[in-house]
Amino acid sequence: MATLLRLLGRRLAALPFMLLGVTIMVFIVLSVIPADRATAVLGENASEEAKDAFREARGLNDSLLIQFLRYLGGVIRLDFGYTNPPEESVASKIASAFPVTLQLTMLGILLAVVLALVLGVTSALYRDRWPDQLIRVFSIAAIATPSFWLAILLIQWLALPAGSIFPTGGLAWAEQYGFVGWLYSMALPALALGIPVSASLIRVVRTSMVEELDRDYVRTAIGNGVPYRTVVARNVLRNALVTPVTVLGLRVGYLLGGAVVIEKIFSLNGMGDLIIVGLNTSDTNLVQGAVLTIAVAFVLVNILVDVLYVLINPRIRTV
Repeated sequence: MATLLRLLGRRLAALPFMLLGVTIMVFIVLSVIPADRATAVLGENASEEAKDAFREARGLNDSLLIQFLRYLGGVIRLDFGYTNPPEESVASKIASAFPVTLQLTMLGILLAVVLALVLGVTSALYRDRWPDQLIRVFSIAAIATPSFWLAILLIQWLALPAGSIFPTGGLAWAEQYGFVGWLYSMALPALALGIPVSASLIRVVRTSMVEELDRDYVRTAIGNGVPYRTVVARNVLRNALVTPVTVLGLRVGYLLGGAVVIEKIFSLNGMGDLIIVGLNTSDTNLVQGAVLTIAVAFVLVNILVDVLYVLINPRIRTV
């Protein structure tokens, strides 16, 4: 427990600096995009006087440093400014969109973890036999399948046929049928997002399990009469999960980024919709707020992964 608390304390102490770095990077990247917000809002036929007045009113003529300090002050207050006319609070739009992305990402993670554990462990226990070979083929095919293409295939195979229980997109069924409708609405997007991630995790779980199964303590425990299943469940699986957890933490960024594309395909009004609308309308406030929210979520998830290291294997000491 002491090690866990020290680790959590270090990560939380470093969190403000990481968030500041993310904020600076997001602001700089979006500031150099060759897009004129005044032209996007007023139209190309607007006069230069009107455009200059728009930029002056919103502080777009100030130096980048002044703009960043103003933006940073707003971020600290959770105020990301307002969208292009009709002006709406960016924070309120994120508050309504982020739960959709979070739900999709969490379902994708859950699906990927369940598939990786079941198939990865099975592959390791039956290594070099037909279940192992079959699972290897599946994992290679899934790794090579882009999530957006898989999403289109799932719509064609499972949503478009007559009598299908899955909608082609949106959350209308969730509003009509409650939790069951929500599951049906999110099932195909979660499959499209989680299957490619599960494929890479399957290979990592299998490799880690095989390495642990070949260690001396496994043979010693079995030789002393401990049932094979008990050794696998209590020792081998726990020790083998350290590396997959590391990979899963790194893949969360892919899941969040992939959710942006999957949301658009399935007409889910999440963060992906905000980012695409913001880019199409040169709404830098909207894009900055959405990208920063996703980046912060990624940082927080990786802190959680660091904590899981200690919970899975107390021998780990993170400097």
